[in-house]
Amino acid sequence: MAEQLETQEVIDDPIEVRRNKRQALIDAGQSPYAVRFDVSDYCADLEARYSELEDGAETEDRVAVAGRIMAIRNQGKVAFIVIRDATADMQLFVRINNVGEEAFAAIKDLDIGDWVGAEGVVIRTRRGQLSVSPEKVTLLSKALRPLPEKFHGLADKETRYRQRYVDLIMNPEVKDTFTKRFKIASALRRFCEDEGYLEVETPMLHPIMGGATAKPFTAHFNALDTEVYLRVAPELYLKRLLVGGFERVFEMNRCFRNEGMDLTHNPEFTTLEAYCAYTDLRGMMDFCEGAFRAACQAANGALQCTYQGNVIDFEKPFRRATMIELTSEAAGEDVSFSRSRDELVALAKRHGIEVQDAWGKGKLISELFEALVEDNIVQPTFVTEHPLEISPLAKKLESNPELTDRFELFICGHEYANAFSELNDPVDQAERFAAQMEAKATGDEEAMDYDQDYIRALEYGMPPAGGIGIGIDRMVMLLTDNPSIRDVLLFPHMRPEAL
Repeated sequence: MAEQLETQEVIDDPIEVRRNKRQALIDAGQSPYAVRFDVSDYCADLEARYSELEDGAETEDRVAVAGRIMAIRNQGKVAFIVIRDATADMQLFVRINNVGEEAFAAIKDLDIGDWVGAEGVVIRTRRGQLSVSPEKVTLLSKALRPLPEKFHGLADKETRYRQRYVDLIMNPEVKDTFTKRFKIASALRRFCEDEGYLEVETPMLHPIMGGATAKPFTAHFNALDTEVYLRVAPELYLKRLLVGGFERVFEMNRCFRNEGMDLTHNPEFTTLEAYCAYTDLRGMMDFCEGAFRAACQAANGALQCTYQGNVIDFEKPFRRATMIELTSEAAGEDVSFSRSRDELVALAKRHGIEVQDAWGKGKLISELFEALVEDNIVQPTFVTEHPLEISPLAKKLESNPELTDRFELFICGHEYANAFSELNDPVDQAERFAAQMEAKATGDEEAMDYDQDYIRALEYGMPPAGGIGIGIDRMVMLLTDNPSIRDVLLFPHMRPEAL
């Protein structure tokens, strides 16, 4: 009796059933995994080309299509199979008279999830369904694991993130998000190239930590027997290229920061950084507006998008306002360097900010801005004139050396871009690096190292320049209306799975 129960369990196991079908094909001298199949047409193209074909009409137009089986319905001597290719779904209207009894029996033994190729003519059924009526159906790849029945809307999003391949199969809107992501990246590259920028590649492994204030990932470089950092930003290498005579350069690639994960942060992320000689912050504002318009047009076919219920308009010029102006407006009182540090500390504490002893006035103003203003910015806004204390690579304002010629772009409460009139004074830069080293000595893990080679490069002379960094992951979130960064990363980082 126990033997019978064990046999029944094996038969009822869908994976085991499919494995048995695979083995049966091999035993019969047939490969369950084809080498190739020559596709002549895609499903979406056929839908467009035969949109006027009348119900019940049959053509003599031969096509070869391929895709994954998403549904099967057998009705005596006829089988209806829905396949999905990279563009759309298409019905195969399989008739025993067209394929032969032996082939029809093999077709009826196919499973949902299998990949097949079909060669036949285009028809429209009497019920109005455009179909391919095949004379031959070829198994291209046997699926051993059945597709889940209710993957769409699965409450456990972690399963969808871990098994992104299944998420893409079952949820077309997820695939659409990533199609838009790739279109956005392509549009940004075209925009940069049209503006005269050259795409360059700079190192991912850095001998010292620089280019941004962040906590790095570390690794050991065996060949050189030295510790290195996965880059937190490519900035200092890109500006070395300006020293070398390139006037407009950009790089779109990964950066790494060994920090927390939340809805808008991932330790591995994509940025676009661009640098242009002879311009300043105003030039970078024009660049930023153009880049977002190009990306929005590529993703949505318009210069507007909807994000979490807010209609965002990229067609109008972006608002421009200073950090102090916006923070003072939100606080209902002056928040500037004219206030004493004690007054700014008291104001910060009244708004629930935990103040650290090392913070100067600039950091306090920045923290008040984050607490009082950021979340309330909806339409694209350039927030300008950031304190020097939090901007170690930006030029000082001539009118106020406590502030820098810098902006951050905010939309719907999130930062999307960061830009400077680039600091090109090697003496000033060396002093700021020294200040960063002092901060590191007091326990600031995000402070930058002293980059002596970069100082040497500046000493050879770097032209006046503007530079910008744009967060591509957040941009994609915005333009595809996704609230979590994991929804726009094909394979987001997760804890190891216990298999």
